[in-house]
Amino acid sequence: MGKTNACTKNNELAAILDTHFEGKLNLARVKLIAHFVRALCKVRGVSFAKPANAFDHTASADSSLRRIQRFIASFAMDGDLVARPVFALLPQRERLVLTIDRTNWKFGGNDINIFMLGVAYRGVAFPLLFTMPDKRGNSNSAERIAPVERFVRLFGKGCIECLVADREFVGGKWMA
Repeated sequence: MGKTNACTKNNELAAILDTHFEGKLNLARVKLIAHFVRALCKVRGVSFAKPANAFDHTASADSSLRRIQRFIASFAMDGDLVARPVFALLPQRERLVLTIDRTNWKFGGNDINIFMLGVAYRGVAFPLLFTMPDKRGNSNSAERIAPVERFVRLFGKGCIECLVADREFVGGKWMA
C-alpha cells in the first residue's frame, strides 16, 4: 500500500472515530488513535515499539514511540467513548452474546486486576467495557452487575441474546 493510500485510510478512520467520539477528543488525539489502531492491526502486537514502527507517516519510529508513550502516560480515556466506536464497528449489533471475564496478576509490587465485558462474534470476544478493581482476587456481585448495567445504558438491553461467563462467576443475585 502506498503512502498516499495509507494516509487516506488513516484519515478515513480518524473521521469515523471523530464522529463516534462526538467532538470530545481533539483531532491530534483522534489521529494518533487512528494510526495506533491501524498499526496494531499490521503488527499484531502491543509492545509500543512495534506499532510505532508501523505508523504510516513521515515521522521517525522513535518520534512515533514517544508520541504513543506521552499519550498513554498523560491521557485518561473515557471508557464509554472507546466502547461506542467499537460497538458501531461490530458487523452484528443484535442477538449479541456478551462475555465476562477477569484476569489478575502482579506487576512488580502492584496487583493488576481487570474485569472485562466483551461481545462474542464468530468465536472471538471483542473487549468492550472494563474496570480495574483495586484489589486482588475474584469480583463480587456489585462489580459484576456494573458493566452489564453500563452496557444496557449505552446500547440497550434489546440487543442482548445472552451472557456467558466462566464458572468463577456463580451467583443468583447478580445473574438476576
